[in-house]
Amino acid sequence: MTYTTILTETRGRVGIVQLNRPQAMNAFNLVMLGEVFDALEAFDKDEAIGAIIVTGNEKAFAAGADIKEMAEASYVQMVVEERVAVWDRIRKIRKPVIAAVSGWALGGGCEFALSCDMVIASESAKFGQPEITIGVIPGAGGTQRLARLVGKHLAMEMVINNRTLTAQEAQQFGLANRIVPVEGYLDAAVTFADEVASRAPMAVRMAKDAVNAAFETTLTEGLNVEKRDFYQLFATEDQKEGMTAFIEKRKPNWKGK
Repeated sequence: MTYTTILTETRGRVGIVQLNRPQAMNAFNLVMLGEVFDALEAFDKDEAIGAIIVTGNEKAFAAGADIKEMAEASYVQMVVEERVAVWDRIRKIRKPVIAAVSGWALGGGCEFALSCDMVIASESAKFGQPEITIGVIPGAGGTQRLARLVGKHLAMEMVINNRTLTAQEAQQFGLANRIVPVEGYLDAAVTFADEVASRAPMAVRMAKDAVNAAFETTLTEGLNVEKRDFYQLFATEDQKEGMTAFIEKRKPNWKGK
């Protein structure tokens, strides 16, 4: 597929989606959002891909939404066009999605990183929700996902008082998994994603489903999801292969079945 606002590539079993609007600090417009999710869905359907990375460039992951595109929009227009609804597509991606963040991840950029399953941050990464400075609030999950990750009080400060988190703070408060040097940050993310992609595909899918349930359900409901997914894996060839390989002290040969 030909894209105009993103670049895609594969490295082994890792699919990479790179935001490519450097003139706008990779700010999300409707075209780029659609292309990003199209690419994610294509990699999700590709059996050769085990994990997906979304990245920008060293200076900016994504510096928010394209304000020029929304500045004159009316309430009715926003509701009718359902501009935020497109973000729901990331929740349907079954494979792990890893944000490789360097530089600014602001507004929609921060929200996109929050929507991913894991975050690798370069030492220059900065996360923030500055929508309050232009008279609005986060609309693509920023208030909800941020509060669940960093807690109410810090989320309030970020959303109401425009506090920005450094990479070190993001890791401290649970927003980033690892911090890596700016130079080679994408290579480091690929190494991380390649390790994720080496796991049993069906188990990875069920693990993602179960962990996400912890943020969206009660404890009782989440435990039921976990139990269901655990039992279902005993219907897979990979479960038999994984346990047999363990007993035989050899490396498993996953088939994704």
